[in-house]
Amino acid sequence: MVTTDPKSLAARLDRPVQPRRSALMKDSRGYKVFRAVNVVVLLAVVVVTLYPFVNIVAQSFSSEDYISTGQVNLWPRGFNVDTYKLVVSDEAFWNSYFNTVLYTVTATAISIVLTTIYAYVLSKHHLKGRGLLVGIAVFTMFFNGGLIPNYVLINNLGMTNTIWAVVLPNAISVFNLLVMKSFFESLPKELEEAAAIDGLSSYGILLRIVLPLSKAVLATMILFYAVANWNSWFSAFLYLDRADMFPVTVYLRNLIYGATSATSVGAVETDSVHISANIKAVTMVLTVLPIVMVYPFIQRYFVSGVMLGAVKQ
Repeated sequence: MVTTDPKSLAARLDRPVQPRRSALMKDSRGYKVFRAVNVVVLLAVVVVTLYPFVNIVAQSFSSEDYISTGQVNLWPRGFNVDTYKLVVSDEAFWNSYFNTVLYTVTATAISIVLTTIYAYVLSKHHLKGRGLLVGIAVFTMFFNGGLIPNYVLINNLGMTNTIWAVVLPNAISVFNLLVMKSFFESLPKELEEAAAIDGLSSYGILLRIVLPLSKAVLATMILFYAVANWNSWFSAFLYLDRADMFPVTVYLRNLIYGATSATSVGAVETDSVHISANIKAVTMVLTVLPIVMVYPFIQRYFVSGVMLGAVKQ
């Protein structure tokens, strides 16, 4: 029979616990070099990425003389807010802004619904004709009808000068479709089988089981579609002839090609010549501002939403 001295046991309990050897191990020199190089490279990428945006913001608050002579770098020169006052006071700008919000919300909602349904169907390996459906989707990544046939099709469908000409032609992105398909394939099949045993239909399984587990990938797809639709301008420029239906990107395009001409459709009538040099920078800043404000709230889902479907068990 083994006995333990209470005093020695108390002494052992009071003694500080020695950390494991693995916790005492220091980083190797190679790993330290890797981390240092990694930090330097990432900082360089951040600088290269942020410099153009900061430069545009600085130009938007600068006067024409400093901009035309190339003296504006990262800080405004000849502080000027007249252009902001002019653009903000223009009714056409706010009408274009409203159109952009309407087009973006509508197109993103349609794209998410269609992409989710299509991706969920393609994730079912037992589906007959699945290979054909995948092939049709992938085929459109490499081939399309061309500009003139697309315009003739939209015109014959009677969608020119309507919101549908902007939101429907590019409703499904094949890249986003394949990402969401991979995510659905990574979900445990046992969950759907258990839900089916409990009496849920295919629609019930999708709405009550699959979608609640897909918040990360859905947020990522919403971000992708929203940014693409917000920045899109060519579809509106091609299919819309009415200035009151132009999105803000077409408004910006007209400013870029006619900043000093009041005859350009959607262009701002300049009250003074000195604001023409930074009017494009001002409109760029006002156009990108909503995306910059929304992105931080969604970006935390970005990596998880893209990567979850790429890891197989």
